[in-house]
Amino acid sequence: MLTIVPILLAVYVCYKVFAVLDGLLGQYVRPYLDGRYIPGLGLLATVVLITVCGWLSTQYVSGRLIRLVDRLLESIPLMKTVYSVAKDTIASFVGEKRSFSQVVLVTMPGSGWKCLGFITMDNVGAWHDPLADYVAVYIPQTFQVAGLTLLVPKEQVEVIDISPEEAMKFILSGGVAVRKQKRLPQ
Repeated sequence: MLTIVPILLAVYVCYKVFAVLDGLLGQYVRPYLDGRYIPGLGLLATVVLITVCGWLSTQYVSGRLIRLVDRLLESIPLMKTVYSVAKDTIASFVGEKRSFSQVVLVTMPGSGWKCLGFITMDNVGAWHDPLADYVAVYIPQTFQVAGLTLLVPKEQVEVIDISPEEAMKFILSGGVAVRKQKRLPQ
């Protein structure tokens, strides 16, 4: 059971992702094939469209158009908030300055308990001056999409030598999925 359930779960998730991506543009490709739809064509069309959009964003004319749309979205009050949060979140994972690159242990005051998290801002004082000696630490929650963002004094944060992927796997599995050769510091 311990062997088969993760395999089935991974296959199911891959199948669902494939179905969603295949259906994204598949409905628009289907009419051109005279009813002979090939599974995966919608997925291929989606990948090609994303690649072409990425390439176009690096070109001069289309790059200027994208910057214009960017400025427009940044000027609409409610849209500005949603757009900037989405843009910054994506940039934190794939941008040049990745936010989730430092794994830390945060000592909880008065208890000696430790939480595993990621430094998302190492200079909170630039945002709010009285917090100059604090760092922002994101602590994901097990089995959920949510998490906490704590502003923690720097002396209560210990950077540890674990990859972000290993730390996230440990957190999201509730501590169950951890390599035996790597151990958290004591």
